[in-house]
Amino acid sequence: MGWGTLVVVGVVLLSLMATAYALVVTGGLTIDTGWGRRVRPLGPMTRTIRAPRDMVFELIGVPYLDANPPRALREKVEVIERSEGMVLAAHRTRSGRFTTVTLETVTFDPPEEIRFHLVRGPVPHVKERFLLREADGGAATELVYEGELGTDGWALGAWWGNLVAGRWERAVEDALEDIKGASEAKSARQQD
Repeated sequence: MGWGTLVVVGVVLLSLMATAYALVVTGGLTIDTGWGRRVRPLGPMTRTIRAPRDMVFELIGVPYLDANPPRALREKVEVIERSEGMVLAAHRTRSGRFTTVTLETVTFDPPEEIRFHLVRGPVPHVKERFLLREADGGAATELVYEGELGTDGWALGAWWGNLVAGRWERAVEDALEDIKGASEAKSARQQD
């Protein structure tokens, strides 16, 4: 095999690896073999929100349950299918140079719990839940996020899982702060 052939093979292999990486990062390709599955926790994260639990639950549900959510939410969440108490939704999250698209079922148990189950994404397994508990005699809400993320491929998969989990948890932290801000602002407006 000559140098020219080796260079072509090398370029093709690098191109295939770059394409596979881009597909995995964006959620277009999920590697789900079950071999060497490693599961790690997500969270827990807790926020105390100065707003009633029903209001917080309602605001979390807007992108999923509202027939016409605000445009900014529609750009991040697209409901694919709706049924009683559950939706199938595509979530778009900016991740570096890429936009990751995950497909998740979202199940509602008002006003106490919202559960997410990954169907397709950059890892083969994610389960999450938001628990809403009344606090301060009902004037506030304790919002708790917890979950788990699993990857295949033994040590390499665990490395990938830790990388994805860091970005995943930062996205959840941003969402929790948005929920807290919107809920407290709405509660303050209603009290005026």
